[in-house]
Amino acid sequence: MDTSPMVSSLLSTLANYSNLPTGSKEHEEAENNEEGARPSKKPVKAPQLGTLMGVYLPCIQNIFGVILFLRMTWMVGIGGVFGSFIIVFMCCSTTMLTAISMSAIATNGVVPAGGSYYMISRSLGPEFGGAVGICFYLGTTFAGAMYILGCIEILLIYIVPQAAIFKIEGLEGPEAELALLNNMRVYGTIVLSFMSLVVFVGVKYVNKLALLFLACVILSILAVYAGVIKTAIDAPVFPVCILGNRTLVSKAYDICAKVIEIDNETVTTKLWRSFCDSESLNATCDEYFTNNNITEIQGIPGVTSGILAENLFGNYLEKGVILEKRGVVSNADPDSPTVNTNRYVLSDITSFFTLLVGIYFPSVTGIMAGSNRSGDLRDAQKSIPIGTIAAITTTSTVYMSCVVLFGACIEGVVLRDKFGEGVNGNLVIGTLAWPSPWVIVIGSFFSTCGAGLQSLTGAPRLLQAISRDGIIPFLRVFGHGKANGEPTWALLLTASICEIGIIIASLDAVAPILSMFFLMCYMFVNLACALQTLLRTPNWRPRFKFYHWALSFLGMSLCLSLMFICSWYYAMVAMGIATCIYKYIEFCGAEKEWGDGIRGISLSAARYALMRLEEGPPHTKNWRPQILVLVSVDAEQNVEQPRLLSLTNQMKAGKGLTIVGTSVQGTFLDNYTEAQRADQSLRKLMETEKVKGFSQVVISSNLRDGTSHLVQVGGLGGLKHNTVMVSWPLNWKQPEYYQQFRNFVEVVRETTIASLALLVPKNISSYPSNGERFTEGHIDVWWIVHDGGMLMLLPFLLRQHKVWRKCKMRIFTVAQMDDNSIQMKKDLITFLYHLRIDAAVEVVEMLDNDISAYTYEKTLVMEQRSQILKQMHLTKNEMEREIQSITDISRGSIRRKNPGTLRPQHSTDEGARVAEKPEDESEAVSNPKQVQLIQSKDAAAPTSPTSPAAPPAGGAEKGKTVTAATPESCKDLFNMKPEWENLSQLDVRRMHTAMRLNEVITKKSKEAKLVLLNMPGPPKNRVGDENYMEFLEVLTEGLNRVLLVRGGGREVITIYS
Repeated sequence: MDTSPMVSSLLSTLANYSNLPTGSKEHEEAENNEEGARPSKKPVKAPQLGTLMGVYLPCIQNIFGVILFLRMTWMVGIGGVFGSFIIVFMCCSTTMLTAISMSAIATNGVVPAGGSYYMISRSLGPEFGGAVGICFYLGTTFAGAMYILGCIEILLIYIVPQAAIFKIEGLEGPEAELALLNNMRVYGTIVLSFMSLVVFVGVKYVNKLALLFLACVILSILAVYAGVIKTAIDAPVFPVCILGNRTLVSKAYDICAKVIEIDNETVTTKLWRSFCDSESLNATCDEYFTNNNITEIQGIPGVTSGILAENLFGNYLEKGVILEKRGVVSNADPDSPTVNTNRYVLSDITSFFTLLVGIYFPSVTGIMAGSNRSGDLRDAQKSIPIGTIAAITTTSTVYMSCVVLFGACIEGVVLRDKFGEGVNGNLVIGTLAWPSPWVIVIGSFFSTCGAGLQSLTGAPRLLQAISRDGIIPFLRVFGHGKANGEPTWALLLTASICEIGIIIASLDAVAPILSMFFLMCYMFVNLACALQTLLRTPNWRPRFKFYHWALSFLGMSLCLSLMFICSWYYAMVAMGIATCIYKYIEFCGAEKEWGDGIRGISLSAARYALMRLEEGPPHTKNWRPQILVLVSVDAEQNVEQPRLLSLTNQMKAGKGLTIVGTSVQGTFLDNYTEAQRADQSLRKLMETEKVKGFSQVVISSNLRDGTSHLVQVGGLGGLKHNTVMVSWPLNWKQPEYYQQFRNFVEVVRETTIASLALLVPKNISSYPSNGERFTEGHIDVWWIVHDGGMLMLLPFLLRQHKVWRKCKMRIFTVAQMDDNSIQMKKDLITFLYHLRIDAAVEVVEMLDNDISAYTYEKTLVMEQRSQILKQMHLTKNEMEREIQSITDISRGSIRRKNPGTLRPQHSTDEGARVAEKPEDESEAVSNPKQVQLIQSKDAAAPTSPTSPAAPPAGGAEKGKTVTAATPESCKDLFNMKPEWENLSQLDVRRMHTAMRLNEVITKKSKEAKLVLLNMPGPPKNRVGDENYMEFLEVLTEGLNRVLLVRGGGREVITIYS
């Protein structure tokens, strides 16, 4: 007969029942093999468990625990049936919603060992997975401490009270409490050591007892229900002694009466002697004792007694308050102090609703038992949802019915008596049980022992799983263990953390701690399910279909609410621990790509942000240099100018967009591997220089086109570069570098056409690395042309970095003889003050013939610069009107979607201003031989938000005006394009100008750490490229570090907040 009979198969599964996580069975088998099992014998295959044995019963065993037996009756007495039902319903709803989310995750593919940790880490990524994994580990560890404390409490209070090392007899108040806690600490440490030794020796011993522990739990609960039914038929005789309305400690009396009649003689009782100074009837007694009668009430009136109405609402107590029966009047003097308090049953802690939530929640944890054992299940994707949800339904029904039944059967003062002091030291739930209270006492003792052993077995394996994932570097040592894989080091750490809970010693104080960690774990399970559902990840195809993102969010909200309801400060600590672990993994942990949901969120958020950026250009206040760094690579694909990236890092401070681009010569098919090598080289250098950004390599038939492609297509959507940084071509005069300088000038032209800012560092090899520090020195800005504020903004950005932090900023501006240099300096200081830039100001005066050509070429822009400063004298209202009109124009002129719409308005505006000038200043240049010194861009360039466009006033030379006063000639006041290609005497004058300016700059800024200069525009025709380069070379000669800056035709700095 092939199939086993049903009874024998049931017995077989019961014999193989285990409540241990995946991995424990393998360790047990390894141990058996070590102990001398025959090598030829095949290893026993782990049982392929079904829903009942693999998920349902382990969940039942984990969920029912110490709180049900030790605190449930007290919770009903304090919170009332109504309040307790709300607490139970909230907590059970939370776990049910979490189970639904967990079922969806668990059925979305195979869940190996690690259970909830594995599910969360693979759904939310290594950072969340590690943080929640550690929280779950700490929760399981503190659960072990709580079970051990419950075990000791049952032992010392209900089984063998005489075993207490610190005697409680005769003590009262804080002394009695301290003695009890010290007993818990001593015995707790002993039991923890013993349990750790059992787990260390081998999990097979724990496994052998799993069935016994399960039987204890089920029999105990059945005994309670049997007791409830018994009370309906025949209520047990269970007297409680009440003095007035105060509950008396049962040890204080033998007979519940003041006096008794013996042979017609009135004799005082032990109770009399407790409250009076002698046995005689005329003794002096306690006032309250004298004024009130002794009554004996039934502790368990039964389910049909109607006591439910009395227990319906809460009765929260302060610490040290005497337990009083409701509805009974007592004769007490409110002014007289309460004496003989050790004769009454007292409240041991101050109770309130949120405390009850924190203490109760651990009794609904344990829902992960099935998913933790997924490796042992025959069909995990079917068993986990059914078994877990069925177990939660069962336990929730039991809890809710217990709340109502306890309130309907037991007297309120007995319910509120946490340690059974008024009922002869009996366990309150035990008094209700049938056939004997010892069924519950012994059953709950073994149940808590078993739960403690399971926690000490499961927690180290969870830590081992986290350690072996390698996401938290400092935990790697805990991944090692014995030869059979038993996690020895993890067990040692678990026992040490568990000892912290033992030292706390109070079950009521430990319970909220592990509530926090479990709630955080459940919250992230719900979050993981909600995210996967909302992101519609292609891989999200769970077999369990009865889930919805709204249910997951509700579960997550409940978890978060319960955390703060239980204890807001514990919640903050738990979140702090999780955040620290998250950030630690983010910075130090191994890079893991698990296809997690956070990655999906990042993609969705990035797409959304890019779409938002498309709506329009950034406001001046939000402008920052988004830099495209153009570098060249050698034959080995190594970067030739690594200091360019150092400068980028110093300028960016890790913010904004950085694209490091290079081009490789060849074809895509032939040179793809070279491009990959170049990309790796760029990434490596970016990592070394701590540049946060992207690398981009293009392959082109020639380097010129490749660079052009980078300038055109770099970035994505609204996240594009607005600034190009390219190094000054070294040795450009030598014939072999001829093409290099031609490419450089073309880049200048392209950036000008594209309205991109341009930064050209000269002598880049002399720039400081990120490790260097300037302890003193200056950053000098030579403000000859107003370029939208780039010259002002760049030194400010550089000084945010530690390399340049100690450098001071100086601004030099050139004044002609007819300028009021004193006023100019005052205006510039005011301007800088409004810009919130701290800089020294110096105005350099030069003779007209010294600056001749350079100055004349820049006449209009110098006029505009002066106009900016003069505008500081406008009244506030005038200025605001000007600012608004200019800002509107400047925004409109660079709007990509409709670039041409505002040009006529801009031209008309400036044309009107030109028309206001006298005729002699707006004469057109009529002499064809006169060299045109100013070239205008086609597109309108916005002017400073801090000033209106300046009226063009050309500086006359020999009676002739230099500019054509038409709106077209005024469109670009910042970006001048001299005609460098005319090899006339003007060339000589230009070189003279460059030399004179260079002399002045060298004299003032020779020792400066960095000099920033305006960069003139390139020549219109390519014939003059060499002269253009020569002009720049002469201008910057003798200066160590020069940064040539050319604005992109828009304002980048503003005086407004």
